[in-house]
Amino acid sequence: MEKKKSRFVILIDNGHGNDTKGKRSPAEPDYPQGGRLLEYKYAREIASAVQSQLVSLCYDARLLVPETNDVSLTERARRANLVCAKEGSMNVILISIHCNAAGNGQWLNARGWSAFTSRGTTRADAIANFLYAEAERQFVGHQIRKDMSDGDPDWEEGFYILRKTVCPAVLTENFFQDNKDDVEYLLSAEGRSAIIATHVNGIVNYINAQK
Repeated sequence: MEKKKSRFVILIDNGHGNDTKGKRSPAEPDYPQGGRLLEYKYAREIASAVQSQLVSLCYDARLLVPETNDVSLTERARRANLVCAKEGSMNVILISIHCNAAGNGQWLNARGWSAFTSRGTTRADAIANFLYAEAERQFVGHQIRKDMSDGDPDWEEGFYILRKTVCPAVLTENFFQDNKDDVEYLLSAEGRSAIIATHVNGIVNYINAQK
């Protein structure tokens, strides 16, 4: 991918922290730390890789939460909005990286990748569209969860990080940590590579489309 300077600051957020209860795969006898996939650790690994690749492409990409503990949503939004105050909210985008779950502590059947924006029509919808387009290319043979009720594929929710940041923000749910098939994919080299590429390429394609 061609290196290109950009006016955008890209904030990469990651789900939860090492002190957050739950947020992991159900326990199995041969799984370490009470869960084969720990969301806080996995999300940070993906976020760091996304940020690193964007920086290598000459984009100003920053980790919003470099700490391993669970920084509060209030503090996350505050940090993002400080960047917006300095750089201009029109020049900042935020992507929050998570893994989904359908329950609490047992293997279930829900599967797939999805992205969320705040309710109503916002600038984040366009970012989500580019992420979905790249997800379609990367996750061939895997479920991509969509809500087309308002004409675009993203899901709309009142998540704090989406509501309280003044820049457009998208939260991605990267498959289910309580589905065995999804966990196998998440932990595979193929899955990690596809998830990173979905974020990097989706972000870059969105930025390149802005004039």
